[in-house]
Amino acid sequence: MFKIMLIEDDASLFKEVQERLSQWSYDVYGVKDFGSVLQEFTAIGPDLVIIDIQLPKFDGFHWCRMIRAHSNVPIIFLSSRDHPTDMVMSMQLGADDFVQKPFHFEVLIAKIQAILRRVYNYSTERTELKTWRGATVEYVKNTVTFDNTSIELTKNEMLILKVLIEHKNQIVSREEIIRSLWDNEHFVSDNTLTVNLNRLRKKLETVGLHTYIETKVGQGYMATEEAQPYG
Repeated sequence: MFKIMLIEDDASLFKEVQERLSQWSYDVYGVKDFGSVLQEFTAIGPDLVIIDIQLPKFDGFHWCRMIRAHSNVPIIFLSSRDHPTDMVMSMQLGADDFVQKPFHFEVLIAKIQAILRRVYNYSTERTELKTWRGATVEYVKNTVTFDNTSIELTKNEMLILKVLIEHKNQIVSREEIIRSLWDNEHFVSDNTLTVNLNRLRKKLETVGLHTYIETKVGQGYMATEEAQPYG
C-alpha cells in the first residue's frame, strides 16, 4: 500500500482528500506541526507528497525545496493559486505536477496513479542503465555519474534525457519530447519543458557534461556523442 503525505492546512479539505484516497487503498498522512514538515516527512517516508503553496510559517515552495534536498520522491502541488509563475516555480523546484483548486477528485486520483505507476514500475523496464559520453545514466535511480561525480535528476529531467539519449545524434523536436512525456503519463506544457531542459543542462554542467545537449534553433534538441557548442 502506497503512503501519501498531504501537506494541507485546510482541515476539511484534508479530511475529504484523505477519505477519497483511502477508498483507493492509499494511506494518507497529514502534518501535525507546520514548522517541522521535513522531520515529519522523514519519519513517514511517503511514496508521494501532495503539498499546498499557502501554508502556515513557511510556504509550500520552501518545503518542496527542503524535501528535494533530501529525496527524489514524487511531488504534486495542489493550490488555488493560478498564476503561471507559481506553476513555473513548482517545476523549477522539482515538482512532478501541479493541480489547481478547485479540482475533480478523479483528475487528482488519475494523476497520482499515473505518477506512482511510472515511478515505482521503472525497475520493470528492460534498460535500466545507459552509458553516454563516458557518463553512466541510471534510469531507475535518476542519477548521472561522470568522472566519479554523481547528480540526481527529477523524474521530468530524466525522462527528457532518456528521450534525447535514445535518439542521440538525431534532432528531437520539442513536440516529440512533450509527446513522449505524455506517453509516459507525465504531463508537461511547452513552458515547463523549457524550464526542465534548462535545469537539466545546468545539472549536467556541474559534473563536466557542458555542451552535450545541443540546441538546433527552430528544430529541437540533440544529445551528441561529442561535445559541441550550443546552437
